[in-house]
Amino acid sequence: MGNIVAIVGRPNVGKSTLFNRLTKSRKAIVNEVAGTTRDRQYGKVEWCGQEFSIIDTGGWVVNSDDIFEEEINKQVAIAIEEADVILFVVDAMHGGTDLDDHVASILRKTKKPVILVANKVDSNEWQYAAAEFYSFGLGDPYTLSAINGSGTGDLLDDIVARFPKKEEETVEDDIPRFAVVGRPNAGKSSIINAFIGEDRYIVTDIAGTTRDSVFTRYNKFGFDFYLVDTAGIRKKGKVTEDIEYYSVIRSIRAIESADVCILMIDATRGIESQDLNIFSLIQKNKKGLVVCVNKWDLVEDKSNKAIKEFESAIRERFAPFVDFPIVYASALTKQRIFKVLESAAEVYQNRMMRIPTAKLNEEMLSVIENYPPPAHKGKYVKIKYVTQLKDTVVPTFIFFCNLPQWVKEPYKRFLENKIRSKWNFRGTPINIFMREK
Repeated sequence: MGNIVAIVGRPNVGKSTLFNRLTKSRKAIVNEVAGTTRDRQYGKVEWCGQEFSIIDTGGWVVNSDDIFEEEINKQVAIAIEEADVILFVVDAMHGGTDLDDHVASILRKTKKPVILVANKVDSNEWQYAAAEFYSFGLGDPYTLSAINGSGTGDLLDDIVARFPKKEEETVEDDIPRFAVVGRPNAGKSSIINAFIGEDRYIVTDIAGTTRDSVFTRYNKFGFDFYLVDTAGIRKKGKVTEDIEYYSVIRSIRAIESADVCILMIDATRGIESQDLNIFSLIQKNKKGLVVCVNKWDLVEDKSNKAIKEFESAIRERFAPFVDFPIVYASALTKQRIFKVLESAAEVYQNRMMRIPTAKLNEEMLSVIENYPPPAHKGKYVKIKYVTQLKDTVVPTFIFFCNLPQWVKEPYKRFLENKIRSKWNFRGTPINIFMREK
């Protein structure tokens, strides 16, 4: 599975700015007001040929110092348990605080790698201000400026060096892996129990009962694959942590280790922001997708019109990727649960499909001839050849042309839609690349 880095620290030390810098994005809102970040941000970082996930643990509603301390305890506890490397960010410009001391005292007890990051060293004169952080007992602080990027390269080198060595996978590589993901209490463990015919996973009304990622070999009724639950077992009395954060960080683990993701949606609640967050994780990781609308037995209106409206709402929220199967099921009554498995198996086969080059050129070149790419500054793009790469996890097509830099995203989407209309790539993403011939 992929490595995860968590950014922790008190509010307003620059965690979101550092997140944006490392992910080369502007996803996290940055403001001088403490506690601006409330939603957990997830991103991908690539450095020295290694890719890893990074999470900004965010800020909190400003009411009192007591609330800050309680929430920080939750964030640090989750980071210690889940992350492979922890970035503890402090403010070199304003110095350490009691909250920093409190976080440091917790981090000193963990066996996970902790990197102390002294942020806001925007000029050389602030380098010496970071010396006070040696008192935390967490090693040498990295002095950097997230806002201008100085010092981040050395930090990334250290992060990559501290990742744990990958252990040999205990699962067979040639057997597909299906991950059951979704927001808390959507019925993930219930549907896996229904699949395997036994109560292997604890199911409660308390969101977040499930903890560890678990592989379950399923070899029945002609199917043979691994089910990956965002699973595990936790006592009811300990379900006190930040559930939204758990659902994201657990989903990262399961999604990265899967071939096809079964996204569970609660039919009684519809599509919520957390569903979109998890869908975006699936998209970023280029995984196959099956949407399972669970608890369909509790819906009163099951008319064709209601089904079409529900389906339309899902595809509209998940656009522009809309070519995926939707199954209306019930884990409780086992209604259409095998349809979910059949759809996931079909999506996996679609990911593995390879189209002969001759057939691909025969179909696509005639389409391109009728609808060529738009001219740019009087220059015409001529696509002469197309082929599908072999041995790729995601179906990948290379179009060779004279001016690849002038082929923009709208035309690439057009080509993707034409490929999908002629061959069944339902449920799997497609990569389109232009190369100069």
